[in-house]
Amino acid sequence: MPVGANLPSVARVLEMADSFGLDMSEEDATLYRGFMQGVINSSRRVDAMTEDKPEVKYPRATGARPMPEDNPYNAWYWRSEIKGSGKGVLKGLKVGIKDAVCVAGLPMMNGSRVFEGWVPDVDATIVTRILDAGGTILGKTNCEDMSFSGGSHTCALGPVRNPHKPTHSAGGSSGGSGAAIAAGDCELTTGGDQGGSIRIPACWNGVVGHKPSYGLVPYTGAMMIEMTMDHVGPMADNVENCARLLSAMAGPDPLDPRQRGVIPKNYVKDYTAAIGKGCKGIKIGVLEEGFGFPDPWGDTGLPGSEKVVDTKVRNAITRLKKKGASVTKVSNPRHEDAFHLWNIIILAGATEFMMKGNGIGTNWAGFYNSQLLDNVAKSAQARINDLSVVAKLVLLAGEYMQSDYYGRYHAKAQNIRGQIRRSYDELLETYDVLVTPAVVMRATKIPDQDAPVEERVGMALNMLHNSACINLTGHPAISVPCGMSDSLPIGMQIIGRHFDDLTVLQVADAVEKCGNWKNM
Repeated sequence: MPVGANLPSVARVLEMADSFGLDMSEEDATLYRGFMQGVINSSRRVDAMTEDKPEVKYPRATGARPMPEDNPYNAWYWRSEIKGSGKGVLKGLKVGIKDAVCVAGLPMMNGSRVFEGWVPDVDATIVTRILDAGGTILGKTNCEDMSFSGGSHTCALGPVRNPHKPTHSAGGSSGGSGAAIAAGDCELTTGGDQGGSIRIPACWNGVVGHKPSYGLVPYTGAMMIEMTMDHVGPMADNVENCARLLSAMAGPDPLDPRQRGVIPKNYVKDYTAAIGKGCKGIKIGVLEEGFGFPDPWGDTGLPGSEKVVDTKVRNAITRLKKKGASVTKVSNPRHEDAFHLWNIIILAGATEFMMKGNGIGTNWAGFYNSQLLDNVAKSAQARINDLSVVAKLVLLAGEYMQSDYYGRYHAKAQNIRGQIRRSYDELLETYDVLVTPAVVMRATKIPDQDAPVEERVGMALNMLHNSACINLTGHPAISVPCGMSDSLPIGMQIIGRHFDDLTVLQVADAVEKCGNWKNM
């Protein structure tokens, strides 16, 4: 039986005082040590209590890691069949769960050696909802190290390969989720999205990936990165199945603080109503800043927009116009500002919340996954050097901005954030949706393991511009395949009004029904 925390030594009190810049004598430290007995007593009382945890409703076997011959694209981390209720909107459909989401009894490593071997004891809310809706879970899909990459080469278990062209990236961080669908292993997967991690792999694998409106789908039981940008959402082999999965997962969860005061009481519950409605009369704004932009990171020599991507997306827009949509070129000069604000917020937030906050943080009401917290704290302390180069960059850059500038830029960026959201909202008062390329380049080659560090970092971060902006604003956005070039898929991003995910799916379905995207 746990017995609570121990009273600190005088030396430890002096050490803590020094870290805060407090002048303290040994006599003072002894005094304060005595004052701490109250909280020590409280910790002992807490340890004697049993905490509430989400219910694990469905039985499952532990399963196993797939053999390489059964996992040619490295899409899967773990395989274990979990049968759901057998009835509901997902009946008969097979689902993969991104390995940043807890599934009780199945190992979870979030793509990182730091967490390897940890087994959650709870199901994330979306896992329970998928099983309640009749889905069958096939296991956990590989993701990038700490989910900190838009490429697919930082996963600790090796790169996830694109089924269309295995020398090329499957995108990240939900690369395994995209590759599993493209390979035909399952119809549905879940993804997480803080900067494009659903839409990038959906685009590059030629599948459908929807980042829901912020707060529509509960995040409870998923590995947090930055609470104001955390999204989980559906990925699927077609728009209708994407709508089915969103219908199963969406809705209020009192354990997720992201939904408080955000999700409307009249939120849509059935997204399959979007299917087959067409696009006649839909007003589409073509966001010109999403096309033809240079390297967003400055003069690094990394690629910007590819002309073939811009052309294929514009051709798809023309097809929608022929189907009755109204199409107008529009401008939002704040589109580039959005990317830079996102960059500041995500780095500081990830460092404080995910790393220093042991994946949980404080000062919010909801379900605290204490088992996850213990694992992050102990594993990160023991194996911090096993992080990928990109994860180390996030940690160091975020800490520098917070410690040396006292969080000033994070605070200022959060205060400017509303301006950016309003700039998109103003366009969406006139237009039903905005469209851009989902990713402005086709899937890039997977860098060699011994490639220069600069190349490995660049190939993880050079594709985020159009996707990350919409994490900042929280609007719903989907990537739907609209063309192919040199065996590599191209995707259109469709952005909608807050909690109008239905119209986003409606337009995506219209794109899909214009013909076989592989021949476009």
